[in-house]
Amino acid sequence: MPHTKAAEGCDVVLIGSGIMSATLGMMLKQLDASLTIHILERLDTLAAESSDAWNNAGTGHAALCELNYTPEKAGRVDIEKALLIDEQFEQSKQFWAYLVESRLLDDPRKFITSVPHMSFVRGAADVAFLKRRYLAMREHHLFADMEFSDDRTTIASWVPLMVEGRDPGEPIAVTRSLLGTDLDFGALTRGLFAKLCAMEGVHLHLQHEVRGLRRRDDGRWGIEVRDLVRDEDHSWKAGFVFIGAGGAALTLLAMSDIPEAEGYGGFPVSGQWLRCVNPELIARHDAKVYGKASAGSPPMSVPHLDARNIDGKAAMLFGPFAGFSTKFLKHGSWMDLPSSLELDNVLPMIEAGWDNRELTKYLIEQVRLTPEERVESLRAFLPNARDEDWELAVAGQRVQVIKRHPEHGGVLEFGTEVVCASDGSIAALLGASPGASTAVSIMLDLVHRCMKDRAASAEWKARLRAMVPSYGRSLVADAELTRAVRNWSHGVLELLPPDATG
Repeated sequence: MPHTKAAEGCDVVLIGSGIMSATLGMMLKQLDASLTIHILERLDTLAAESSDAWNNAGTGHAALCELNYTPEKAGRVDIEKALLIDEQFEQSKQFWAYLVESRLLDDPRKFITSVPHMSFVRGAADVAFLKRRYLAMREHHLFADMEFSDDRTTIASWVPLMVEGRDPGEPIAVTRSLLGTDLDFGALTRGLFAKLCAMEGVHLHLQHEVRGLRRRDDGRWGIEVRDLVRDEDHSWKAGFVFIGAGGAALTLLAMSDIPEAEGYGGFPVSGQWLRCVNPELIARHDAKVYGKASAGSPPMSVPHLDARNIDGKAAMLFGPFAGFSTKFLKHGSWMDLPSSLELDNVLPMIEAGWDNRELTKYLIEQVRLTPEERVESLRAFLPNARDEDWELAVAGQRVQVIKRHPEHGGVLEFGTEVVCASDGSIAALLGASPGASTAVSIMLDLVHRCMKDRAASAEWKARLRAMVPSYGRSLVADAELTRAVRNWSHGVLELLPPDATG
């Protein structure tokens, strides 16, 4: 029988060691250095799930290339979501630049590098759409550097591998932004935790699994934890709990029994990459190129050909290819999906499944793909792709949020969502893309929702402005502010200067 240790008290418990917990922990310690924080991670290493570089696209999601952020409505390209995503990523860059200047992050080149972001389409109809999208986005100062070309010579100068061997009669077009970035979120997360855990009052506990969450009579939270190495049970008392455990967040949120968690369910989607093993090809491609999603596919499955920098080494990936698993985490349990079913979420999940039959069909088709068929899909991007230059690699596991809706019963939500208790004492992050890229804006919102009084104080406002200089102001509305913060953050992070683009 495991030994149970007495309860330990702290201000904050962060569950999960991914980019979300790292971002929130660092932000809170900058706001109040006296806070005591415990970080609980089930695995024996940090950032091993969705934040690991091989488990995500590594795209600094700024809506520069992702076509799903700019839908066309009645012949008009809607860029509102693209503006929101871009502004959120600018906040992330500001926060990282602040941390680098404050020596709370080391060499930025270890986690962020400049890489052109490109959109790619084929066929006359999609070429016409991409031109309309370009014209709509180029009018706004956030996207003023964007370039468009349907000229093969120009496209070949940008991405030669994508033109070589292509049918000369096939209409193609691309947009390009030199403001794009590649992120190694695993390196960033580990860098944040290295500095965070060196601070007074911060304690990291690897191989510690949360087995229970309950609200205590005194209003604090009791967290029951199993030390998987020593086979001991621990109890923590915390004033605030953040659940940033990727796909497992849904299960942990259900343990809390807060009313706000009722009706939530999740549908797991796994992923795979084709990873290039030919160094000569890798050296000839320097861009993140996003195409159009297949009908019924989730946003995380938009096909893209990515130049990557992982652990300081150049890499190239294509995908992702979706799959199905009942696990909520890459290192999870096959019982995750069945055990998540409860009376309050079964009906919404069934209704969402019925309304998203195209997604089910898409997943079945993806699971049945042969190795040859995967490479054939790559040839839409690289016509001369050879089977022997690519290997299959397992990517991360995502859980698409399903929640109860008063009119539609159950709705499948794409994107991220923070679920908070009404008193702000506990919060959980659910969902997927754009996720990590917008972690800073997500945590700024969380601080406001869960710590309203302190966030409204002059002291915290000043500290938030120091961390994110555009805090409280709109980059969408202020071109001069955008220019100033971009020049500063790009300079500190050693990215391509914004005024050198275009």
